[in-house]
Amino acid sequence: MIGNEDRFATTAVNRWPKITLREANITLIDCDHRTPPASHVGYPYVAIPQLKQGRIDLTDVRRIASEHYRDWTLKAKPRANDVILSRRCNPGETAVVPPNLEFALGQNLVLLRADGTRVYPPFLRWLVRSPEWWEQIQKYLNVGAVFDSLKCADVPNFELSIPSLSIQRHIAHILGSLDDKIELNRQMNETLEAMARAIFKSWFVDFDPVRAKAEGRQPAGMDAATAALFPDGFEEIDGREVPMGWEVAMLGDVAENIRRPTTPHKVSPETPYIGLEHMPQHSIALNDCGLASDVESGKFGFRRNEFLFGKLRPYFHKVGIAPVDGVCSTDILVINPKKDSWYSYVICAISTDDFIEYTNLGSDGTKMPRTNWSTMEKFTISIPPKPIVNEFNSRISSVFEKIIANIHESRTLGQIRDALLPKLMCGEISLKTVDSSFDF
Repeated sequence: MIGNEDRFATTAVNRWPKITLREANITLIDCDHRTPPASHVGYPYVAIPQLKQGRIDLTDVRRIASEHYRDWTLKAKPRANDVILSRRCNPGETAVVPPNLEFALGQNLVLLRADGTRVYPPFLRWLVRSPEWWEQIQKYLNVGAVFDSLKCADVPNFELSIPSLSIQRHIAHILGSLDDKIELNRQMNETLEAMARAIFKSWFVDFDPVRAKAEGRQPAGMDAATAALFPDGFEEIDGREVPMGWEVAMLGDVAENIRRPTTPHKVSPETPYIGLEHMPQHSIALNDCGLASDVESGKFGFRRNEFLFGKLRPYFHKVGIAPVDGVCSTDILVINPKKDSWYSYVICAISTDDFIEYTNLGSDGTKMPRTNWSTMEKFTISIPPKPIVNEFNSRISSVFEKIIANIHESRTLGQIRDALLPKLMCGEISLKTVDSSFDF
């Protein structure tokens, strides 16, 4: 329950003192201005590309060895609720440090740390995303010939309106609840996708059910009716071992490249636009997009549930399911199964490591090697009888439907969060009206 002194309306912001980060006892901790050697395994080395939408994205993060981690964290060792600030390339962008994540800080990044006396540590992540924060970024930004940047000496001088600790706790709870639900949806999608990939690999790449039956065993985790669909032996077709009764074919036999050339001025400015920069790595969940009004050159149209595949190397690993109708970059191929029953099979097939490696080997060009559908459609696949395809699709299509539903829910929650943030931070709306509504 909030005390009367902490309930605020549109004029309450005038009572909040505007103080500097230094006066708010927020410490700036600079990074180590060296780059450690990379390692195949080890601790994450978080650099500017890992700062995404207020969180740290460890997808394809560089790794460093234990001894280098120790050296690079002597000066700046991140703690939970610290905020990472980028000073260069995208100056002002931030990401919160989650609990139990050990990593080293990359160059051109600094840590901001609240001691809790004037700023509640979980509130800091929202303070640095407020309109006032971006006003200070513009005030102190150093415009360079190549990169704009911030100076470490300037950041502690940023002046921001700081409410009471009680208000800070409630704002952090409201916005944090929304953000935590978005993160939970992301993690759930990651799990669902991993499950779909594992089943596809087991059934259609490793042929685990067939091998189990050939050895007189019941296929693991499979009911008797489903197991009965699989044969108990293999045969060779064109030098390739496949289960008995299956066929060897090409991807183009079950999928096609959809081409709908268009230009931005032919569609609504609010039409979603997806470029390679919006597609996550090693994930089919497309959570991000821009708008057609942001682009000028010709594009391809796509429809909800069609597949998008980045055709530029090294972006072949960017494969996703379109959550909405929209337009995409011409560096992205739009792919669709020829029959609905092949939906789950096709998206799993084009996101396998084998297919990514195939497109890598078949790409051409010097500066920006790229693949094309005429190469991709020749990828060899094993075709099972229809009952197995139908069974796989009936199991896995619901997984992809849940992934899409989670994406839409997260977008809605993100819009609510982003709309609430500036209003809460300036006192435009009352905490009393929203505080009890965001327990997930």
